[in-house]
Amino acid sequence: MILDTNALSAFADGSPEAVAAVGKADRVAIPVIVIGEYRYGIAQSHRRLRYEDWLTGFLATCEALDITMDTAVEYAAIQVALRRAGTPIPSNDIWIAALCRQHDLPVLSRDRHFDRVKGLRRLKW
Repeated sequence: MILDTNALSAFADGSPEAVAAVGKADRVAIPVIVIGEYRYGIAQSHRRLRYEDWLTGFLATCEALDITMDTAVEYAAIQVALRRAGTPIPSNDIWIAALCRQHDLPVLSRDRHFDRVKGLRRLKW
């Protein structure tokens, strides 16, 4: 599974539901976009050092997904389909969705707008 930023945050905070969902996964991957969003959030936190240490340790146990040329192809296809349907979603989430389709992995997220992306399965907690 691929973790969205809200799933990563919930997992880091020890949400029992998020921890259980991640624990069931055979493969856990974090897009570099999510890492950037999460780092932005913790940079503003009073517990910044704790979260940075946690993130470093967690990233050692999962796979970081980079953007590639194949991701860009998926991104463009998703963006076109959503615009034609009149249902755009945030750009960073299109990149995350593109990585999900590219790697054939579901996304763990509370963001319902992922449900608009054809060929993407959203897991919730």
